[in-house]
Order: sequence, then C-alpha cells, then structure tokens
Amino acid sequence: MKNKTAAFHNLGCKVNAYEMEGMEESLRNAGYEIVPFSEKADVYVINTCTVTRVADQKSRQMISRAKTLNPDAIVVACGCYANTGKDVLIRDGVADIILGNNEKSQLNAEIEKLKAARLSDKNVRETFVPDINKGRWDFEETAVSMKEEHTRAFLKVEDGCDQFCTYCIIPFARGRERSRDPEKVVEEVKMLSDKGFREFVLTGIRLTSYSYDNITLVDLIERVSQIDGVHRIRLGSLEPKAVTEDFAKRLSELKNFCPHFHMSLQSGSDSVLKRMNRHYSSEEFMESIGYLRKYFDDPAITADMICGFPGETEEEFRESVDFAKRVGFYEIHVFPYSVRQGTRAEKMPGQLSKKEKAARTKILRDKALQMKQEYLTRHLGRRAEALLEETTEINGKTYWTGYTPEYIRVLYESDQDMSGRFVTGVLKKIEKGFIHLSDGQE
Repeated sequence: MKNKTAAFHNLGCKVNAYEMEGMEESLRNAGYEIVPFSEKADVYVINTCTVTRVADQKSRQMISRAKTLNPDAIVVACGCYANTGKDVLIRDGVADIILGNNEKSQLNAEIEKLKAARLSDKNVRETFVPDINKGRWDFEETAVSMKEEHTRAFLKVEDGCDQFCTYCIIPFARGRERSRDPEKVVEEVKMLSDKGFREFVLTGIRLTSYSYDNITLVDLIERVSQIDGVHRIRLGSLEPKAVTEDFAKRLSELKNFCPHFHMSLQSGSDSVLKRMNRHYSSEEFMESIGYLRKYFDDPAITADMICGFPGETEEEFRESVDFAKRVGFYEIHVFPYSVRQGTRAEKMPGQLSKKEKAARTKILRDKALQMKQEYLTRHLGRRAEALLEETTEINGKTYWTGYTPEYIRVLYESDQDMSGRFVTGVLKKIEKGFIHLSDGQE
C-alpha cells in the first residue's frame, strides 16, 4: 500500500509556525509521511498570513504552486488569510479545503471528510471558516508532543487581539483575546525539557494580554522558570504599558530569563500613534524602557516600526526617527505602511505614495543598522554565554552560530558537533552582523 504523504508551508509569525507543528503532528499520527513542500504529495497544507498585502499575495501563490506540483492533491488553506480572504480563495477555486484559525486541530478530520465526499463527487470542496469575530472562543490547544530536535522551543500561550489598531487586520483573522491554561503550558514545557530543549519562547498574538484565573504573564513566566531543565526563557512582542517597574523587577530576579525585549512601538510620533489607535504615548514607551534598563544591564531592546502611515508628515517622520535614536534600539524591524482592506486606516486621508514610503523606510533602516552596530560594539570584550544551534559559512569558512541571552548572534569555531551546547567566551570581533566568540583557546 502506497504511503500517504503531506507537505506543509508556513507563512508569517512564530504563532503560525507553532500551530503548523501541531498540524504536522496530527497528520503524522494519522499515518502520513511529511515530505518537503517542493515534492509531490497527496496533501499540501499552506498556513497563510495576512499581515500585509504582500503576505496575501504569497499565500495565494503558494496555494497555486501546490496545485501545480500535484493537480490531484488535496490543497488545504488555513491560517489568517483563510479567515480574512475566504471569499477570494473560494473564487480562486484552487484550495480544496479552507480552514479557519480556530479549526486547525480539525485538519485530519476535514481531509477525511472531503475524501469521503469525493467518492460521489470529485469536484466537491470544503470551507470551514466560522466567523471568529462573533462571540468568544476558547483557546484551541495545539500542543506539540513530537517536535523535531531543536535547541529552542516556541509555545503559544495566548491568541487573539482586542486592540483594533487602525492599520491592522489581525483581530479580524484571530478573534478576541484568549489565554492558555497555565497547567497546559507547564505540562508542555516539562515534556519538551525532557526531550532536550533548553530555551523556551512564550508567544502570542497579544502576549501581554495573557490572563487566566488571575494568573498574569509574569506569574506564568515565574512558573516556567522553576521547571527543571529550563535554561533560558524568552518572550515574544511586548506592549509598553505592560512593562511596569514590578514586571521588570520580577523578571530580573529570574536567573534563566533572557534580557531581550521586543517592544511594539510602530511610531515615535505621538500624533501618529493616536491615529494608529495605539494605547500609549512615546513618553510612556520611554518610561517602560527606563524600567528595563534599571533592572537589567544593557538589555537588548528591539521594536517594530511603520513608515508612511496615512497623513504622516515629514515632521512626524522625523519625530519618529529622532525618538528611535533616543531609545537606542538594538534592532528595528522597519516596514512601509501596507493598506489593509477593512481597516479604518484604509479610508484615512493623506495616503502616501509607494515611493515616499520606500524612501522613509530606507532612512529608518539605515539608522537602525547604525544603532545595531553601536550596540554590538558596546558588547565587545565582554564575556558571554551562547547556545549554539547550526552552522553557517562566511568567507569560505564554516562556523557554529548561536545566540547570547541578549540575542546577539555569535560565530564559534569548532570541528565538533556543537548543536544544542552552551559555550562561554569573550566577544571579540564583529563580522556581518555576528560577533566572534572566543573561548581563549586560540
């Protein structure tokens, strides 16, 4: 009997990547062999993203590509674009199954349902996308018990968003905020620790909204930190108002917490923040940074920022750049504003041209690179611990690469298999965004 095969392609965030591992496991448990997406398969699953128009386009392209690879395959579209672009996907007529974000656990059941239906009608297709914005939904468990061996594990502990920023489509794709039972989180961390994982990243669509029976995010972090085998804990994106002095102080008391904070900024101009419907000011953001720097020694502060939001004047853009310089970020993920159909910003006056948005994006990205170089330079000569993960080649030479607690990427020379091992040394020289880590045995 021919083995059943399935191939997966993920677009988008770490939450999507986590959920895809759960779907892979569900098909593996159902007897499927998981093969690379480029190969011919019986089932293709595209976990879509809709954060930008480009993400929409890539999602549709990958769905079409799957049908090209095997016209007889069952092609499944799921994830955020499946929620927001359901009508477009139905009109395209390429995806055989369209699953909503909270229905990913039903993947195998829906495939089997379609197979049965096609015994009488080979052209039938299935769409299972309830309106995720109607009512409240429970947290859908997609815990993965058979993760492949890696050094870092991502855990989804929250889903959904209630903020409705004027530029963002994600609340319409993910629904309202809901949090995972902390006992389930602890159970998964223990299982992964037993499998050899040493670093754990807690993620969510709006992570700082985590709340379950009066247990807050920092309470959950403290619980995870006490589990045997947890050497490192990292966090996904944080919102400024959640980073209080108590939050920073409690995290600083955890020896296995990594001082890397990805803050959701978007703009350094208060007037732009107001139009975005962000619920903080630039000074409140700076106050949160102050708490982090009070309790951590030169923590890595990273952020997302948008250039060219509707109505953004040259003065507002300069305010944003100047604010970024004032913060002194380690890294900034800079994006040109992308119009999302169905958001309030879509109809705002003062839409900037693609050329102007690109020009502003380049200015901020150049400034971000300068700040990164300054941050890396400050760490030269310091002793640091890195968790090594994989190899890379630079100028014809192979190195092991990994990250310090601050998420500084290092290069380490060794002929041995160093995957998953911790090494300590001195940060010596910057090369192409890495720092060479020397253990003094040169």
